Amino acid sequence: MFKGNMSKLLKQAQDVQQQIEKVQSQLSDMIIESESGGGMVKVKVNGKQEVLELCIDESTLQEDKEVVEDLIVSAMNKALSKAQSDSQEKMNSVAGGMMGGLKIPGM
Repeated sequence: MFKGNMSKLLKQAQDVQQQIEKVQSQLSDMIIESESGGGMVKVKVNGKQEVLELCIDESTLQEDKEVVEDLIVSAMNKALSKAQSDSQEKMNSVAGGMMGGLKIPGM
């Protein structure tokens, strides 16, 4: 009886692992956009938290260097934070709660 339950549990774990691997491969297709300064700086990142695009409005370059830097940092942090939470949510939904809200670094 126990042996049958164990093999069933192992099969479920393998299925979850395959689903997680599938989601991880899909993360690069997930695009998250963010902006700061009312659109003066726009950033696109993917679900793997890789920066894909950084757009700085021409008028932004007339601002002080520190202002431009702050706008870039703000837009980047918003995009990366959203990418992290979206990726984590997607991973947790696939794992069916097995991960118990586990936060995976880099995910």
